[in-house]
Amino acid sequence: MLASELRLHKVPTILLERFAEPSGYSRSLTLHARSAQVFEQRGLHWFEGYPPVPSYNFGLIEIQDYIDPSLLPLLVPQRDIERRLEERAASLGADIRRGQTVVGLRQDQDGVDVTVEQEDGTVYQLRADYVVGCDGGGSTVRKLAGIGFPGTSSTANGLTADVITADKQGFVSPTLNQNGMFAVVPLGPELYRVTALELGVEGSRDGVEPTVQEFQEKFKRVSGSELGILNTGEIRWLSRFGNATRLADSYREGRVLLAGDSCHIHFPVSGQGLNTGIQDALNLGWKLAAQVNGWATPGLLDTYEAERRPVGARVCWNTRAQDALLHPLDRLEPLRGLLGELVRLEAVNRYLTDMVTGVGIRYDVTVFGTDPGESSLLGRTVPDDVVASATAANGGVSPLFEGRGLLLSWEEEESPKATAADWEGRVDPTIMPRPAGVAAAVLLVRPDGYVVHADPTGDPESLRQALAAWFGVPATIS
Repeated sequence: MLASELRLHKVPTILLERFAEPSGYSRSLTLHARSAQVFEQRGLHWFEGYPPVPSYNFGLIEIQDYIDPSLLPLLVPQRDIERRLEERAASLGADIRRGQTVVGLRQDQDGVDVTVEQEDGTVYQLRADYVVGCDGGGSTVRKLAGIGFPGTSSTANGLTADVITADKQGFVSPTLNQNGMFAVVPLGPELYRVTALELGVEGSRDGVEPTVQEFQEKFKRVSGSELGILNTGEIRWLSRFGNATRLADSYREGRVLLAGDSCHIHFPVSGQGLNTGIQDALNLGWKLAAQVNGWATPGLLDTYEAERRPVGARVCWNTRAQDALLHPLDRLEPLRGLLGELVRLEAVNRYLTDMVTGVGIRYDVTVFGTDPGESSLLGRTVPDDVVASATAANGGVSPLFEGRGLLLSWEEEESPKATAADWEGRVDPTIMPRPAGVAAAVLLVRPDGYVVHADPTGDPESLRQALAAWFGVPATIS
């Protein structure tokens, strides 16, 4: 995702991937509404035909029946997302090098030297302006940059597997009991995702590979019975998970930055990990590109951590809250019952849904001291219906397709195109019918889809200040 965003802005980008080939398996199965929205804004209609998830919950308390259907996550295997993004990054010109492992990193005030080991053991050096570690919870980049990763160790021991079998097995929604949690989710005619989690037990030591027998025994301990397809089927993928929660002390150390699980790990509940990583990359991509291309406002790159670290902290917080709802069940059943009633209330349900899907995120867009106006849209994503109208006015092409900023104005208002002309190539003006409920004369939207200016007066000087704050020195005089 990050490589694709950087290449939209013509930044030379090398992606080092330690796996020689894609794994073909999917740890995550959930694509949240905000992530689907991002792809749509980039004109990528990859996942429109995928079904909604069969079960969506908060702390294994079902909320699916009470949420806005448009916010219901889609059942999209991680491998499908990875494949699409790799193809996109390559098509945009990213240099993707598989079977390459980062083993050393040293930075100075001008750049970063990276030591890379290839599959055959040979080692070579790379010099980069910036390095971003998107290399997971055990991030080598984070460790080499000296960034701390404090948090809590795991007190749960889970296994999840993909099982291929011709035997029929129905859907078993996530089921909680005194021993733990188990679930069986059909992913295809003969493919099932099976999960078993023991709570209140120490996690397995790092590096200890799980076995089929261990999984069979764990599922029986948790569920109280054997699952036939674990005996008759072929287990194609088997992975451990727990509830360790950690957040990086910072998302940036000089010219080294972090994104995704490199800066936050947590209990894998409500499908937030992959989606939070996508949003990290979306937020960082255009800002880092602006920095490399020389037009970033001083402090723009710092807004990445200022905006995304609180989001990561909140994800860690809400997943710990969900974890706390699970064990010990005999004491928590009354609390779970009460919360089960509360989630039926529209305000409570919307609060939880906005939080776990990311659609409720609101950034502070006053950081550069400009007056962004007064609007409920400020700091939030531009609404889908506004993007749809702008797409229609743009000849059917999403105005955010190229990853540039977007200046929206209305047909009956004086056009601000002349004001925005000095930022040509960074901001695209679009004139469209005024959307219902939008009082602002103009909306200035960042490349990641967040509204940063909503002036009700349409004052050109106010707009120029906002353009300069978020999109740097005017291109005509840079």
